[in-house]
Amino acid sequence: MLLKGVLPRWRRWRRGRPFWGGLVTTAAGAEIAAIPLAPMKVMVLQGVTGIVSVLLGLVLVLMGLSAWFAPHYRGLAGVLAVMVAAAALVLSNLGGFFLGTILGVIGGSLIFGWQPLPEAGPEPSAHNAEASDGDTPDTGMPDAAAPDGGTVQARAAEPTPLTHDS
Repeated sequence: MLLKGVLPRWRRWRRGRPFWGGLVTTAAGAEIAAIPLAPMKVMVLQGVTGIVSVLLGLVLVLMGLSAWFAPHYRGLAGVLAVMVAAAALVLSNLGGFFLGTILGVIGGSLIFGWQPLPEAGPEPSAHNAEASDGDTPDTGMPDAAAPDGGTVQARAAEPTPLTHDS
């Protein structure tokens, strides 16, 4: 009973934002940040790169979450995610052994490329249906004044056939 209303709301929420790009970017950030936290037997030499790796991973997680919760910043979040993922390749143990960088670039690209679905427009009214019968559509603009004081409706110019005299 409870799931009856939850699933449609979840789908609406998910479709209203770059969900998959945010998920992939968040996973990339978690992967890059988790590598330096591994035991020392796995990571032979850490040094300062451990701190930088955690910071870059946190920035990627933040960009993924901002794509979910502030989708109007998707352009900035996508570009920053790609740039941070590329920087992680150099600054963070080969970007989490290449996996974090690849996921970050893919996720940032998905965030940047996402577009919201267009809203459903109003249904055609009776006035628009009448105009499609061959009449001149009403553009909302006043008619042009004719030289004799009457009015002339603006119509599209009809094409004239081209003649070629040789």
